[in-house]
Amino acid sequence: MDTQHPDLHPLFADHVATLKARADKALLRSGHDHLVIAAGQPHYQFLDDRDYPFCVNPHFKHWLPVTKAPGSWIAYTPGRRPKLVYLQPRDYWHAVPETPAGYWVEHFDVEIVREAKDARAHLPNDAARCAILGEANAALDGFAPNNPADVLDYLHWHRSTKTPYELAMMRVASRIGARAHRAAERAFRAGVSELDIHFAYMAAARQTDNELPYGNIVALNEHCAVLHYTDLAHAPPAHLRSFLIDAGASFHGYACDITRTYAAHDAGEFQALVDAVDAAQQGFCAKVRAGQSYPELHVHAHHVLAGILREHGFIRMSAESAVESGVSSAFFPHGLGHPIGLQVHDVAGFQASDAGGTIARPPGHPYLRMTRTLEPGMVVTIEPGLYFIDLLLADLKQKPTAKDVDWDKVDAFRKYGGIRIEDDVACTEDDPENLTRDAFAAL
Repeated sequence: MDTQHPDLHPLFADHVATLKARADKALLRSGHDHLVIAAGQPHYQFLDDRDYPFCVNPHFKHWLPVTKAPGSWIAYTPGRRPKLVYLQPRDYWHAVPETPAGYWVEHFDVEIVREAKDARAHLPNDAARCAILGEANAALDGFAPNNPADVLDYLHWHRSTKTPYELAMMRVASRIGARAHRAAERAFRAGVSELDIHFAYMAAARQTDNELPYGNIVALNEHCAVLHYTDLAHAPPAHLRSFLIDAGASFHGYACDITRTYAAHDAGEFQALVDAVDAAQQGFCAKVRAGQSYPELHVHAHHVLAGILREHGFIRMSAESAVESGVSSAFFPHGLGHPIGLQVHDVAGFQASDAGGTIARPPGHPYLRMTRTLEPGMVVTIEPGLYFIDLLLADLKQKPTAKDVDWDKVDAFRKYGGIRIEDDVACTEDDPENLTRDAFAAL
């Protein structure tokens, strides 16, 4: 199959068949007759008539690549074609959703309605026999989302395994993201502000803030130490030292999530640290294989990063001691990554089985976002980092292990903020597929 330009017709046909089979089993387990999914409705700002950017229910866009049709519904009954009830209002204040068209339409019975309330006539009569997925504000008269846990547990668990169609969508999202990251790096090298880098990214991605899968993290110098920095300074700093960008892109409802860190041309020692983290990250990506415990991979990453801290003179203790004492967590305070797909932080990262349950995080690692064992079809991010965060370093300085930290070396690196390298990696039956590195290589 041509992964650059795949034929979406057979891929989508197989995808819908998979979703129908999963829905059949979920409904059988829960005792419901119908699966009904609300696209959702806009949320309005307090004391105003301005709505927040619409974010479609991920269960809705799992069935079809439609992300901008608030008030629409999908209804599926086992043994029948799924039905799309599509709201196309009479409206001259806003852009009206386009008439459904494309490779996916032939798989749905499509009903067009002009008012949101009219959708009710096209949905199953007995709401009590329906598993209705969505937010509370999507409710119609006598027909409200009930989000049964046994249905959600089953669907979320199996959503972790991507279909070939989904992987094709994520490859495209990765190519868009890689192209935009290259534009952002060029803007950084040109010496512009964080805000201008952000604009360069959006222009290259051809996506607005509201179309991107999450708010871009665009950080220069010390700002790289703020894990979710989104302030976007309007003026460039007096001296460029470092640049961290964590930014994604969307395609047909699927996300990519990419992070890169760059050093200024005169920051040789910092560049060496970036190179070390990048090499380690590629080693972690190579371990995204079936049967690999994600928490164990996370702990392994701590040991490798602690070794880098020792090798580069930040600590004098062994890597093992740094991990056991929590010193490594002062420099690497977040998890190794998370599931990704329809959502940037996708569902079921902690789920024990398709019947629910939770797999606990390992002690001492409260911010890890996934505790499952990897299986073919899963896509996860791998995003190790090393940071110089004043708050965490001040805490570390008060501990007995502070004597094994070279504080002069640490202080010299605070001006760079930190490093994070992130790829999206698919687990397969064989070698992992690095969607991000492949996308950069194709530019």
